[in-house]
Amino acid sequence: MVKIEILEETEESIKLLLSETDRSLANALRRSLITDIPKMAIDEVRFQLGTKEEEGEVWETTGPIPDEMVAQRLAMIPIPTIHDKFYFQDECPNCKDLVEADRGCLECQMIYTCVVFGTEDGRWVTADDLKYLGEESLEIPAEYKTIPITKLLKGQMIEFYATAIMGRGKEHTKWSSVCGVSFSPRRIGVLNNKTKAKILWDMDLKINAKDFDKDGKLTDINKVSTLISELNHVGEGTEVSRDFKDAITLEDVPGEFILYFETDGSMTPRTAFLKASEELGGRFGSLEQDLSEAL
Repeated sequence: MVKIEILEETEESIKLLLSETDRSLANALRRSLITDIPKMAIDEVRFQLGTKEEEGEVWETTGPIPDEMVAQRLAMIPIPTIHDKFYFQDECPNCKDLVEADRGCLECQMIYTCVVFGTEDGRWVTADDLKYLGEESLEIPAEYKTIPITKLLKGQMIEFYATAIMGRGKEHTKWSSVCGVSFSPRRIGVLNNKTKAKILWDMDLKINAKDFDKDGKLTDINKVSTLISELNHVGEGTEVSRDFKDAITLEDVPGEFILYFETDGSMTPRTAFLKASEELGGRFGSLEQDLSEAL
């Protein structure tokens, strides 16, 4: 069974060490993270068109960019996703038996509203101007409220209702909750020639001979990452590459991979990984059942 160790974790990113596994499973996790995680995203925007008169001023629903572009920007804003609170519309107990056009209730959609008036100097419309019609906890997270949507001048206004529903990244990128997903074999540094390695030590960088154990191995993951960067100073294309040669080499650790990714803010990295694992496990479980029935 694959073993998982958290190497680094923040509110927006995570680095994991996968052990006792192979490249195919690591890649399956990568693909599942990108395409399979359920996520809420704005899917439909209804713009209110016309004019308004307030305090002797006339405001018109015009702006510098088309409504289609505004809708596209809204779709990419991270919407808080609570998986045990909302359903896919085709799985919602209240809506699954309805035609698609009639679906939508408090358990399968989120509605945000926005009304903003321009100013003489220009007024930025940001994610902070989206107001959720419901619990305050489902407002756009504070760190993403500054995401710009459009800018309005005096006489211009914007008013719309935006509906968010659950989807998956394989349907559209707006439903992909992660980015920068990558995995690589875990490596260790091997000191082959102490004399020639001194070329690197003399550069007074972060890694030195003391970091290697008595067997000439460097196993600390963070230090190996630093070593990989520093080997560029003595690699191909440098003046000392011929003298340095293979004084220090890198070796893959069989069955171990480092997985790294960031989230868009709609959920924590840990939640994203757990959901991707669940989706992947469910798929393999279904495949196993189908094969057993077929055979």
